[in-house]
Amino acid sequence: MRTVECIIKNGDCLTVLQDYPENFFDLIVTSPPYADCRAKSYGGISPDAYVEWFLPRSEQFLRVLKPTGTFILNIKEKVVNGERHIYVIELVLGLRQQGWLWTEEFVWHKKNCHPGKWPNRFRDAWERCLQFNKTRQFNMYQEAVMVPMGNWAKTRLKHLGANDVIRFNSQVGSGFGKNIANWVGRDKAFPSNVLHLATETGNRSHSATFPRSLPEWFIKLFTKEDGWILDPFVGCGTSCEVAQQLGRNSVGIDIMKEYVSIAQEKVSAKQMLLCEKKVHYDANHKR
Repeated sequence: MRTVECIIKNGDCLTVLQDYPENFFDLIVTSPPYADCRAKSYGGISPDAYVEWFLPRSEQFLRVLKPTGTFILNIKEKVVNGERHIYVIELVLGLRQQGWLWTEEFVWHKKNCHPGKWPNRFRDAWERCLQFNKTRQFNMYQEAVMVPMGNWAKTRLKHLGANDVIRFNSQVGSGFGKNIANWVGRDKAFPSNVLHLATETGNRSHSATFPRSLPEWFIKLFTKEDGWILDPFVGCGTSCEVAQQLGRNSVGIDIMKEYVSIAQEKVSAKQMLLCEKKVHYDANHKR
C-alpha cells in the first residue's frame, strides 16, 4: 500500500500555483464558484466579469498541467432576467483562445435532484463537466471506468440478426456504425458521457460540495497511482480526499481559511486510517 502526498494550501490559486513548475500535474479537476454564487464566502463573481476573472487562473493551469494531462471543469449556467447567461459559452471560447483544446463534455446527471419550478423553467438536474487538454495525445485509461453490461445484453445479444454480426452503418447516413456481435461474451462495457451520480447529502461543511464519486470517476479515467492531482478551488477537500484514497498525490488550494482547515483535518484523518490499514496489511503478509 502506497503512502501519497496530500497538500492543502490557503490562498488564491493564481498566486499559489506560481510556486509550481511547468508540466507538473496529471489532472486538474475542480468546481470553481459559479457566477454570482457563494457571495458570502467567495465574493460572488458577476457573470459579466467571470471570464476576465477566470482566464488568468486558467493560464496557470495550462502552465502546470502536463502535455499528457487533462483539465476537468465542473460548472453550470446562471439564469439572469429570465434567460440563461452565456458566460459558460464565453468561457469555453476564451479557454480555446488561451490554447486549450475543448476535447469533450460530460454531463453530470444529479439523479436524486428534488423537484422545482419557476414561471418559465424547471429545476436543473444536471451540470457540465468540461474536458480540456493541452494536446491531443493525453492519457486516458478507459478500462478503469467500465460498467456492467446491463440487462439489455441478456435479450439483445441472445438472438443476433444479419446486421448485428457486421459493422452496420447508420441508416440515417450519419457515418456512425456498430457491430453488436463485439459485445457477445463480455461482462463489462464502456460508459457514456452522461454520469448518473447522486449529489452529496451527508456533507454540511461546505455549501457546494460535489459527491466523492464525481472526482473519483475522473481520477480513475485520467490518472494512474502515484500521479498528481490538482484542485485549485478545493473547498472542504473532497478531491484530495478521494485522490488520497486512490493512491494519487494531490494539491488542493482555497482562499477560505475555514475550508482549508476542514480539508486538512479530513486528509489527515484519512492518512491516519490508511497508515493503520498499511500496518495491518504488512503484518498479515509477514506471517
